[in-house]
Amino acid sequence: MLSAFTGTTIRAAEQPLLDAGAGPELMARAAYGLANAALWQLSRGGLVYGSSVVLLVGSGNNGGDALYAGELLIRRGVRVTAVLVSERAHPQAFEAFQLAGGNVLRLATEPSCCLEQALAADLIIDGILGTGARGGLRGAAAELVEKLAEHSPPVLACDLPSGVDANTGEVSGPVLRANHTVTFGGVKAGLLLPPAEEYAGGLSLIDLGLELPEAALNRLDERDLADLWPWPGTTDHKYSRGVLGVVAGSQAYPGAAQLALGGALAAGVGMIRYLGPAPIPPEVVRGAETVAANRVQAWLVGPGVASDVEQERRCFDALTSGLPVVADAGALSLLPDTLGPQVVLTPHAGELAALLSRRGHLTERVDVERSPVQHARQVAELTGATVLLKGSTTVVVSPRGAAYSQAEGTPWLATAGSGDTLSGILGALLAAGVKPALAAAMAASVHGRAGVFASDGGSITAREIAESVPQVLRQLNARNSTA
Repeated sequence: MLSAFTGTTIRAAEQPLLDAGAGPELMARAAYGLANAALWQLSRGGLVYGSSVVLLVGSGNNGGDALYAGELLIRRGVRVTAVLVSERAHPQAFEAFQLAGGNVLRLATEPSCCLEQALAADLIIDGILGTGARGGLRGAAAELVEKLAEHSPPVLACDLPSGVDANTGEVSGPVLRANHTVTFGGVKAGLLLPPAEEYAGGLSLIDLGLELPEAALNRLDERDLADLWPWPGTTDHKYSRGVLGVVAGSQAYPGAAQLALGGALAAGVGMIRYLGPAPIPPEVVRGAETVAANRVQAWLVGPGVASDVEQERRCFDALTSGLPVVADAGALSLLPDTLGPQVVLTPHAGELAALLSRRGHLTERVDVERSPVQHARQVAELTGATVLLKGSTTVVVSPRGAAYSQAEGTPWLATAGSGDTLSGILGALLAAGVKPALAAAMAASVHGRAGVFASDGGSITAREIAESVPQVLRQLNARNSTA
């Protein structure tokens, strides 16, 4: 599991070491890791000795890390130029860089030359802003980065791309998209959250020996999925594996129900009781007419439910049943005033904005896309429910604090019915007894992996995503069996 922390937490964990005089040692470790990452990036281009690197140097410790890394690169035969974007730089690091023979340009007096040097470099190291920065780049630094970004140069980010909020993943002003980010002490939560994640590229961590508290954000990996998936045992039967009730579909949208059912079946649900008008697969049982008359461990409600009074009533009854519930699509406009964390809401950005607006917090889709985790937390606080906010990076937020970020998918997952399949996978996990926030993260991860498997670089349908889920589970189970 990849654990991430707020920048505030990491700075607080560094403070005792800084107070004890370990600042130079921490900076040396960071610079050494950054320099090695730069050498790796240069070697991939086939050249280290004689290659050129430009450092974008701010006034803080990130700039100091970059300058010390530049000194190490010079000693490996790399031509290094430091572009100072502010009037001052870390004094000891700047002195070491100059003594090593590094070239220096000042953005304030040589803007054109700075741009030319950076564009001609084999690699740019972004060391302008660090975790303590608030707001984006300004003035000449912003203009330089904006012009560089137009050319998509190779970039290595020092700790995090400048302009990215380490805590929230929000992006302010122009940001230079990195091929790789080397972060120090602990992974910053913002690097695993949209929209910042798309600017971070690959990610590596330099351990500084910090004592960190519980993570603010987690990302499940393949090992976690293999360990945590509710694999059936030899004594299990369809009821012990979980019975899922599904309220989905309407006369207008019967296909959504079939896709949700397909997702749950592919994820290995023990049994499904279906309430709705759509045709059903032979593996699915037609449920009793009312929610109360069905014995299930969890409910999935909402896919394809529209302009159908009976289906809407069933959705509401399931939402107030006290059982774990996946509330998707049409159910999101039918929520009671308060819910519990056992209810998982699965909106995309537009649906989340509409949900907030209905509750008196006027919100546009663009607002959610700009700061998704904050808006997801707001919904969790307002409703008491767990929230799975769908996107290229899926965010899961619980009112009790658990938070996850998953990004294993492909852009081809943005297709009609994909969310219905995801809701089916999640419903199967809830019925099997997996805790809501964890189930949401696991479902998002498996859904993303299935999309990649189905796509193989090309377009896919929601049905193909569901058909690929068993293959993903086979691979996970094989790993679990050989561990």
